[in-house]
Amino acid sequence: MPRIERPQVRAEWATHGFTCELWVDPPDQVWHDFQHDVDERVLLLEGEIQVEMPGRTVRLLPGDELEIPAGTRHTVRNCSRGLARWLHGYRTGAGEAEAAG
Repeated sequence: MPRIERPQVRAEWATHGFTCELWVDPPDQVWHDFQHDVDERVLLLEGEIQVEMPGRTVRLLPGDELEIPAGTRHTVRNCSRGLARWLHGYRTGAGEAEAAG
């Protein structure tokens, strides 16, 4: 798998109206029942995480990307024995997706 570079991901996500920040979780970290008023995007860089949403559970490996629709309650778990490093961002309303609509 080619190395994922954060500046390139940030630039690409920005064209779709998303921010891009690095998040690092220790083993066994769980973020319970989050819900945002905007779409969220996640891209796993290292480790393994599981995202649980109503009626759907998704396990992400490095390089996997997931978009969580606004209003979706979700829980994120680090399923790795080590650190989980992931990029996440929220839709800001700017970008080509908004311009097209």
